[in-house]
Amino acid sequence: MSVRQPTVEDVARHAGVSRQTVSNVLNSPAIVRSGTRERVESAIRELGYTPSMAARRLRTNRSETIGIHLDPYAGGISGVILDRFVHALTEQATPRGLRILVYAAADAQEELARLRALREGGEIDRVVLTGTYDGDPRTAWLHEVGLPFVAFGRPWSAGVASPSPGHAWVDVDGAGGVAAATRHARTYGRRVAFLGWPRGSGTGDDRERGWREEMGEDAVDRLRLTSVDSVAAARTETERALAAGGMDAVVCASDTLAVGAHLAASHAGRPEFTVVGFDNTPVAEALGISSVEQRPELVAAAVLDLLVSQEPPESRLIEPVLVVRTPVR
Repeated sequence: MSVRQPTVEDVARHAGVSRQTVSNVLNSPAIVRSGTRERVESAIRELGYTPSMAARRLRTNRSETIGIHLDPYAGGISGVILDRFVHALTEQATPRGLRILVYAAADAQEELARLRALREGGEIDRVVLTGTYDGDPRTAWLHEVGLPFVAFGRPWSAGVASPSPGHAWVDVDGAGGVAAATRHARTYGRRVAFLGWPRGSGTGDDRERGWREEMGEDAVDRLRLTSVDSVAAARTETERALAAGGMDAVVCASDTLAVGAHLAASHAGRPEFTVVGFDNTPVAEALGISSVEQRPELVAAAVLDLLVSQEPPESRLIEPVLVVRTPVR
């Protein structure tokens, strides 16, 4: 016996709104008040409603498919963030009647070729970009052909965000997250170091800015430690700094660096030494390392809102949260 699938009318009745309001939430969520939109989205989840994508594609002559590049697998600790983002994007696109198509490419030029082929084949009609930068040929081409897109991340150039990139983007407030981490670390002592990547990385420089603004005049250069994103390199740098003395805690630009710092402190017999990471990965959780949670699920929701919006390009900065833990020694 077949089970009747819920309809738009069922969702409208469950949420206490009109059918048109449900349609607006699915197709133009930006025009619906947040409270009403959340009520409709909740009803969609509770009823398990899935729009008929085939009917919608026939009606609109659109594929209703979002293309997103999947970065090559590089291992490591912090790569899980983009995986979480793609998972959340896929999960949240379905109730809106949208699909996700993941494609691979080794560099920007290969990605351009993939995008051209996917668009010409009618396989995608929207795009989510990652890793944008000033002069990015992908954004120029997408503007030229009129293909709607949103970037996850601000376009950086020489460590500085482009003031007016001309396209919609969603990013995480790295400076704000590190500032919160620094405030927490300062409860264990005023001499809080920052372990970051070599300067010139937009994301890394933004996170360092949060440390400097929170530390003020106490943000002296001797407390600025540098390491590539490697556990071994971070451990070596932290061991050197601990041996030199003069720091009470360290805030790190990533969980990879935080794990290295945590191992260095443990080896040095410094169980009281506070380490805070960034990304809130499963490894940080397993070791009990405090870390800044990027909330990629909120990033995905904002990206989808902007992708279906009819408004001019806008930007959204997602506020991360600090997750405080007791380290495993």
